[in-house]
Amino acid sequence: MKKIVIAPDSFKESLSAKQVAHEIAAALQSQLPEIEIVQVPMADGGEGTLAALIDATGGLLHSASVHDPLGDEIVAQWGMLGDGQTAVIEMAAASGLMLISPERRNPLLSSSEGTGELIKAALDAGARRFILALGGSATNDGGSGMLRVLGVQFYDAEGQMLAAGGAALSRLARIDVEGLDQRLVQCEFDIACDVNHPLTGARGASATFGSQKGATPEMVATLDAALSHYAQIIREQLHQDVEHLAGAGAAGGMGAAALAFFRCRLRRGVDIVLEATGLAQHLLDADLVITGEGRLDGQSLCGKTPIGVAQLAKQYQLPVIAIVGCVGDGVDQVYEHGIDAVFSCVDRPMSQEEALANAQSNLRRVALNIAALIKIKS
Repeated sequence: MKKIVIAPDSFKESLSAKQVAHEIAAALQSQLPEIEIVQVPMADGGEGTLAALIDATGGLLHSASVHDPLGDEIVAQWGMLGDGQTAVIEMAAASGLMLISPERRNPLLSSSEGTGELIKAALDAGARRFILALGGSATNDGGSGMLRVLGVQFYDAEGQMLAAGGAALSRLARIDVEGLDQRLVQCEFDIACDVNHPLTGARGASATFGSQKGATPEMVATLDAALSHYAQIIREQLHQDVEHLAGAGAAGGMGAAALAFFRCRLRRGVDIVLEATGLAQHLLDADLVITGEGRLDGQSLCGKTPIGVAQLAKQYQLPVIAIVGCVGDGVDQVYEHGIDAVFSCVDRPMSQEEALANAQSNLRRVALNIAALIKIKS
């Protein structure tokens, strides 16, 4: 064995993709100094996509003052790719789950306003092409907060402007698009999406992702009904039927907003990052690929990084190992999609807090064991 390519995603709430790649590489290099180790940090449209794309293209980061999902002022980053024309907006930076402590998460009220503020900042800087990464959101407002910042107004039956948040959409009676920022007509959006869920229903935004954003079962039902009503108003007034389109449910319905209001195409986020990083070139003379993410399960088949990396690696007949924070239901399905072996960093019963706190040492231990296996095989 002469070359190993390490192409992981982040371990959410503990290690960035760059940190994961570094820890694995350091462990392997300490045991296998004669092997070339190439690090290619990845993302799939969720948290870390901005960093992966900026690093890969030699782009620049910019900062903007925005509002977080509950309306507090924060400073968030967006990026301009190395081409100087394409802006990267990572929804998690302004409207992400990580910005709100668990006890304060409330998708009935949380707003995607901050994402709209990042888009506006990029428009002001001259961007007319966008990559909008949708993963990791704390919101379930159908992208309405983002759209308000960009000039769309939402009114109830009494002519009053709706309050922020997903629950308010149940009272929506009229959408006014007259004030929509006209610069958007000149823009094209690639929507980097790591899921293919519709807006509503059993596989929709609220039912699938609401609980991780703080929603109780009762809140999930309220939010799903609100998004269904939102989709009906869009259908009647804008003549756009987005409710059941694949990806419309991404980021609490941000996918639906993009489909209804932007010139856009929804793409697997991992495919966008694969292209930008040039991972295929690194695989040409590789012998092994190591990927990973915080949790690997059946949901990973819907466009998550390990599957995207594995599918590409199989085009070059390369074996693929996944190192993950933990495994979940349906993980056995990943073996049918290019992954040959899965190693979990959790080696004994422990709380989530303990697993997150020890992520670095647990990751390095697993990587050292993989290095030992490679040495045995050699």
